[in-house]
Amino acid sequence: MTSLDRTRAPWPYDFLPPLPSFTVASDDVADGAALDPAQVAGQDVSPHLTWSGFPDETAAFAVTCFDPDAPTGSGWWHWMLLNLDASVTELATGAADAPPGGAVQLRNDSGSVGFAGAAPPPGDPDHRYLFAVHALREPVAVDPASSMALGAFHLTFNAIARAVIAPVYRND
Repeated sequence: MTSLDRTRAPWPYDFLPPLPSFTVASDDVADGAALDPAQVAGQDVSPHLTWSGFPDETAAFAVTCFDPDAPTGSGWWHWMLLNLDASVTELATGAADAPPGGAVQLRNDSGSVGFAGAAPPPGDPDHRYLFAVHALREPVAVDPASSMALGAFHLTFNAIARAVIAPVYRND
């Protein structure tokens, strides 16, 4: 997508320095596939995610979910889980309810801590949900009361690689 393509919002990573990628997969979500009702508002179940092929120097991971298509001008952060130990390469379905030890979750744009399911306005076009795993050079020093914007700022300067899987909410 170019900056002249106004049919879809850009991904938040389009205008950041490019990073190497690695593999992320899921038993619950898939690129371009419709979100399962479990990942929709009301159920708010974070999906299973597993990843591999990240750089050897990875010191920690962060997992985020962002909707670039939200009608806000700034998208919508659904989840930010920071400082997963580098030995953690998989999150079970629902892991946002009890994240692995040492991990920190920031308050999402819905105002809660943890994963907020999809909830686009009725009649809005389909929304993409970018589940990203960020390999970090060091854990991120962010207070749990910090904003998602501050968390994303720190991720930008600590990420050494990123993997994204992007399911879609079909607003029929």
